[in-house]
Amino acid sequence: MVRYRLTDLKTVREEGAWPFRVRDQHGNDEAFFLVPCENPDGPPVRAWYNSCTHEAQRLYRDEIGAVIRDGGIVCPKHGSIFDACSGECANGEAAGTTLPSVEIAVENDQVYLADDDVRFLAAGTAPDDDDDDGPSSTSHLQL
Repeated sequence: MVRYRLTDLKTVREEGAWPFRVRDQHGNDEAFFLVPCENPDGPPVRAWYNSCTHEAQRLYRDEIGAVIRDGGIVCPKHGSIFDACSGECANGEAAGTTLPSVEIAVENDQVYLADDDVRFLAAGTAPDDDDDDGPSSTSHLQL
């Protein structure tokens, strides 16, 4: 198994989330982000696919990062909340779904990409993500 060092735990905890891109085994470039996980029985961070399971809305955005409330990742369009540790959603339009993830490993406070099905491309969001004007929100969320 080949591992790639992404960042350290301190950075993820201080920033609240840390975005990165990978290329999957089919040649597709995909965006993920690390978030702190406060589950004592699991890893201290998790890596989730950067898109709501209900509708293609980025969960991590350069201008605001990821909105995390009470251990949940908030979708900026419809307000669905995904558990930061399990990726599961129990409310809103995405209820009953789970965010896709990639395997990571944490050793000596360093976070590594440890998924054999993907290859690290770069830290940050995709260049074309900056051109997005954001969601046309149909909710009354104030972030």
